[in-house]
Amino acid sequence: MDTFQALVARQDGDRIDAAVETLQASELPAGDVTIRVLYSSVNFKDALALTPKGGVVRDYPIVPGIDLTGEVVSSESAEFAPGDLVLAHGYQIGTGHHGGYAEYARLPADQVVALGSLSPREGAAIGTAGFTAAMSVQALTRHGITPQDGPIVVTGATGGVGSVSVDLLAAAGYQVVASTGKADQADHLRALGASEVIGRLPAEPDAKPRPLGKTRWAAAVDCVGGATLADVLSTLKYGGAVAASGLTGGAALNTTVMPFILRGVSLLGIDSVLLRIEPRRELWAQLGGPLKPRHLDDVTHEIDVKDVVGVLDEVRAGRYSGRAVVKVAGGF
Repeated sequence: MDTFQALVARQDGDRIDAAVETLQASELPAGDVTIRVLYSSVNFKDALALTPKGGVVRDYPIVPGIDLTGEVVSSESAEFAPGDLVLAHGYQIGTGHHGGYAEYARLPADQVVALGSLSPREGAAIGTAGFTAAMSVQALTRHGITPQDGPIVVTGATGGVGSVSVDLLAAAGYQVVASTGKADQADHLRALGASEVIGRLPAEPDAKPRPLGKTRWAAAVDCVGGATLADVLSTLKYGGAVAASGLTGGAALNTTVMPFILRGVSLLGIDSVLLRIEPRRELWAQLGGPLKPRHLDDVTHEIDVKDVVGVLDEVRAGRYSGRAVVKVAGGF
């Protein structure tokens, strides 16, 4: 492998353009494991990588794609051998060095996970978003939230993290309320297991935020942030918790300490980027077994990597639903 195809993002003044280019093998980053990429996926962070002042990419040019699955072609690590099927996501993949939107990737062995019982396509379909959803559900269960405590609201429920969270929570026996601004997706969310579908939170977006509202939720998976997260915090039941991983609604959080000191609620931050490799591998093993999403095919759409820019535009604009699996091998 002397050269390979890749989707390369380059900065030109206030613009960031992405196009398919031929790269040299010497342009791959340092690492122990070289992987022939089969699939990647689309995440909000990938859209930010193509957004001027998106804040996620250190230096351009770069190959985006914060997750990937594929086949090991060479390895200097005893943990992996040629032919092994693996996945990787997080760390600096697609933000600090070349990522998954390329025919080949090279990574340190301690950032690589064996696919196990999952196929490369299934691993990409779950991807960063599904893994973040699993982390969110795991955080709530470890906090002690049980199905008997009451409904759990999932905000941004049609997105990658949200849709898998609905699926996983419903499978675990929780009453799931899906919050979305896409009314036409209500039947789809019910098919994933939502017992109720409501509009975006707060219901009155221009209303002045209240320190405390009427209690509604035992817990929440929040994929939105901003005013939505503030509203959810103010309406959690006593001892409730929210697993927060998103900021599509903004990074600012206009709230007070009242929910925390009067209702004993907890805000659980969810970060899949720098999670240590041992718990990462353990959770992926569960995602290939008892935690495997039941409706993975129903929330997944496959696209070729050469067409990914248009989908990233849709994600950035908040118009895309579900998970986009990016076919890399043969997708150029």
